Amino acid sequence: MSRNWIQTSTVAVAALSLVAAAGGGGVALDRLADAAVAATSAKCQQLYVSPTGDDEGRGTAKDPFRTVDRARAHIQEAGLNKERRQRCDITVNLAAGDYPVTETIAFTEKDSGAGGHQVVYRSSDGPGKANLVGAEEVTGWEEYQDGIYKTQVDPDEQFYTLFEDGERSELARYPNRGSDDTQGPYLFSRLGEPEKEAVHQWLYWQDGDWDPAWDDTPESNPLKDAQVTLWSGGSWSWFTDIVPIGGADYRKGFATLDHWARYALVNSRSGSRYFIQNALPFLDQAGEYYIDREAGELYYKPRGDIDAVTIMKPTVTKVIDVKGATPDDKAHDITFDGIGIQYSDFVSWYRSGWISAGDSGEEHKYPEYDRQIEMPRNRFGAVTLENTSDITLTGMHIRDTGFMGVYALFANDNLTVEDSLLENLGADGIKVEGGWPGEGDISHHHTFRNLYIHHVGELVPGDAAGIELMGTGDNLVEHVNVRHSARYGISLESRPEVVDGDQYTDHNTFRYIQIDEAGLDSGDMGAFYTYGVDNQDPYPVQNTVDQMVIGDVIPDPVGEMPDSGTRGIHMDAGGCAFSFSNIEVGETTDQSYQSYQCNEVTNGNWEADFDASKMEYDLIGVTDAFPYPVPES
Repeated sequence: MSRNWIQTSTVAVAALSLVAAAGGGGVALDRLADAAVAATSAKCQQLYVSPTGDDEGRGTAKDPFRTVDRARAHIQEAGLNKERRQRCDITVNLAAGDYPVTETIAFTEKDSGAGGHQVVYRSSDGPGKANLVGAEEVTGWEEYQDGIYKTQVDPDEQFYTLFEDGERSELARYPNRGSDDTQGPYLFSRLGEPEKEAVHQWLYWQDGDWDPAWDDTPESNPLKDAQVTLWSGGSWSWFTDIVPIGGADYRKGFATLDHWARYALVNSRSGSRYFIQNALPFLDQAGEYYIDREAGELYYKPRGDIDAVTIMKPTVTKVIDVKGATPDDKAHDITFDGIGIQYSDFVSWYRSGWISAGDSGEEHKYPEYDRQIEMPRNRFGAVTLENTSDITLTGMHIRDTGFMGVYALFANDNLTVEDSLLENLGADGIKVEGGWPGEGDISHHHTFRNLYIHHVGELVPGDAAGIELMGTGDNLVEHVNVRHSARYGISLESRPEVVDGDQYTDHNTFRYIQIDEAGLDSGDMGAFYTYGVDNQDPYPVQNTVDQMVIGDVIPDPVGEMPDSGTRGIHMDAGGCAFSFSNIEVGETTDQSYQSYQCNEVTNGNWEADFDASKMEYDLIGVTDAFPYPVPES
């Protein structure tokens, strides 16, 4: 028995004896009991997890658990994080290696830290060394034809993205992608009949675009699993829809989509850009796949030797889910330190928001916000948070996601994401989505610091951003690099109908920001973008942006983007009450800075008196403390 344990226990017992002898009790006795527990806790609790461990083990260094979920459950079962018992941080040490995640690791309010202390899940061998893998290997390949291989998958376990050796594979598409880094080229819809300009689900194709061999016959239906990815709205390049094809009429030259697109498929200036995907006749490029969903047959043309590569299919849409019971009973004081998160899934079809105000079916003060917020089926990320407080993600490496990297929905406060690398993301790198305007300020005081986020919107290029903040305020965004986005680098959004006091996008600070390669496949945008923020006179400064460098914002010509031009900064639908200082913007196809006369600008390089000596270039972007190698452009 430890001498220290004997000494501290003796002190604690003596103290309790004195109180008892004095006839004390109640609160005094409780406090001394707490002191006794603290005195006997000479060391903070340490648990251990290893890919070679055993969930029947004790969670010690010599007998580690095998899964994070077992360590989480043990903390609850043993009451280690109970109030008045937890006296310092509890640390769960994850050894280096891959941890398969076949079911989402779910944290609730019962997994919170107590007494101002954290429950910490850390990669004990260094940042990114412990890797939570939300996918499983696909095996059993047999040669099919023309370098294509085929295997059987479970039709009851559908998946919507695929990876080869850590690189995203692509649903076989027509027309083929022009390059690895762009979505184009596209086909264009047309106006089939004059009265059909407002339709959202009938896609009329140009003569010669659709091969009659794709038509449904008694012998085959080549497009039975096909989808379209389209920028609905005609010339507008704002949002992308991914919608299954319900059928096609080759006599009239149109396809019927299973769901309405966000906007009509034609406007006065243009048809909508689109490509078709997931059909076996399109499978002709290395890195493409086709899945027959009913038969459970996966066809793939590998980039390398099929016997030497690893093909992974996602098993979960969320790898980690942190969700308190209610906004008043939050999960809190949990830290994830240095954890790698790789692979998550997408969905069978996607549209950004509801089509019209009120479509959510819920009564709200501003029903127009239905069009702004993700529909319930799309509210997820590889890391998803709801009803949380003081959650920290530090030193993370989040990559190869089906949708968002980090998604904070509704009531969250004091979320910190720092010192982390996010790359190859299906949609946004980080998205914060507060509640409906005028119904309570429930998302605020977040910190996003020292982050490198690149290749966002790989599956949902429309509206993609490195960081997207909606209905949230009092946030700090600093020392951030965002690179390679079809649309935005950073965006802050509300709705133009929302009056001051009912919107919650105030008191945000953005500083030391670098944005490169934004606007690659869209227009009428800015690398730094706001929508409908602080639109009422007299526009007192509510948000600040300082020390920001935006590189060239040039759409790739192969995308044939028909919308208006690209901008460095676009303050859309109002976008007021900002102070911009020390901003540099590269080449654009429209303006460096587009705004109403409701913002302040000091030292922007589109102005004649720009002074480059005031730029703190050495501090812009990630700092020297960034724990990962900085990706090359």
